[in-house]
Amino acid sequence: MLCDNENISVFGNDILRYSSQQHEKLHCKNSVLNPEQKIHVMRTTEIRCQEKVERRPKVVTSSWRTRRPPSPKRAKSPVNTSLSAEEIEEKLKAAEERRMSLEANKMATLAAKLSKIEEASKKKDEQTNVFINQTKEALDQKMETHIEKREAYITDLKSKLKDHLEGVEKTRQSLEQQTQEIEVAVKEKMKSAAAQRDENMKKMVERLKEH
Repeated sequence: MLCDNENISVFGNDILRYSSQQHEKLHCKNSVLNPEQKIHVMRTTEIRCQEKVERRPKVVTSSWRTRRPPSPKRAKSPVNTSLSAEEIEEKLKAAEERRMSLEANKMATLAAKLSKIEEASKKKDEQTNVFINQTKEALDQKMETHIEKREAYITDLKSKLKDHLEGVEKTRQSLEQQTQEIEVAVKEKMKSAAAQRDENMKKMVERLKEH
């Protein structure tokens, strides 16, 4: 309603402003027109005002707020307060069945989660066992290779040591033989020298006897 009053007020102000302008023009002309001309000008002004009013757009009035029709109230269903023992028993049984169903669903969900956890744990254990076995096999292989290399090294070292000992033994035997031969030679030489000395002594004694 406030909007309608403002539109009407603006429209009225426009009409008054136009009428005022026409009267001013008319007043200016009255100073030079005769009475018949004045009447004609006034009628013409009224006709123009009427045409301007008719050409003015119509203002559609509307309420400031659109009110919603009140929603119909729902009729409350009458509460049946008189329940028989069988109906109460059936409701209790249905509630118990719902509770059991919820418990069963919870247990099934929990069992599924536990199954997934056990499966993941089993898979992890299997992977751990595989890793341990692979690591053990690799270590055993390295150990076997190391043992084989060590045994080969020891065998080679023993062989070299045996060859060295055999060489040492041969050298010792050779030196011993040479020593024996030298001793025999020395003894023979000393024996020969003693015999020569004795022979020389005899010759000297015989020469002395001759003198």
